[in-house]
Amino acid sequence: MAAFTVLFCADPLSPHRVDPYFADQATLVRELGGATALVDHDAVLAGNSVTAVRRVPVDAGPVWYRGWMIPADRYAELAAVLAGRGTPLRVPPDDYRAAHELPGWYATFAAVTPESVWMPRQPLDPPSPGEIADLIGSLGSGPAIVKDYVKSRKHEWAEACYLPDLADLDHATRVITRLIELQDDTLQGGIVVRRFEDYGRAAGRTAEARAWWVDAEPVLVSAHPDTPDLAPHPDLRAVAPLVAALGGRFVTTDLALRADGEWRVVEVGDGQVSDLPPTADAALLFSALAR
Repeated sequence: MAAFTVLFCADPLSPHRVDPYFADQATLVRELGGATALVDHDAVLAGNSVTAVRRVPVDAGPVWYRGWMIPADRYAELAAVLAGRGTPLRVPPDDYRAAHELPGWYATFAAVTPESVWMPRQPLDPPSPGEIADLIGSLGSGPAIVKDYVKSRKHEWAEACYLPDLADLDHATRVITRLIELQDDTLQGGIVVRRFEDYGRAAGRTAEARAWWVDAEPVLVSAHPDTPDLAPHPDLRAVAPLVAALGGRFVTTDLALRADGEWRVVEVGDGQVSDLPPTADAALLFSALAR
């Protein structure tokens, strides 16, 4: 029996093989003595997890998932189906949601991350100006960014992400409405507004690091996937006890150095669906998952 098993997304064009994006990771798992199995990601998103796991062995024991993001509700469905087959996910649904969605991790990391407020929202249902005023009122004035519970539209920075001044309700309404429009049916959970912080930059880009934690131990610090050529070395001393308090088995924290010299948590994520930059030493990560 393999020491550990990892479920990877199948290639949509060739469902008997791993999605090419994750092929090198799957090869590394096998080189480390692990086993791999395939999940149909499209079927998971469509709410058909029974079909999605038809290539996953029965009674394989606990497994990790490594693949594309899954909405928390769909992840819970996938977990239930796999558990019924004797192949439970090592990250339970509640832990996945807590790390994957900002409302789940914010209270734990509040001291080291930008002040934030949020509201649940369905896709394609923009809030009224009055609802937005109620949401952002506690933040006062100054710049902020807008995102859903999981992701921002930072590549549409001025259009659907950045608020120059929270006091400008008309502008905030336009940006939030545009975010919801662009997210379409992929909006995750609701709307988040986070106070903007000034981070150090290199070549015009924010220099972020991604720390990978397995059972609250930092097993790898990589570049952020958006800036794989930038590799800052964050101080994790303030973050380590917070990751332990959150309690997830496989967590990522994205960190950036604020202009005043303090390391700040920009984002928290579930490690199963966090992107691994090509410059990272993946062997360190998967060796930790194998233990």
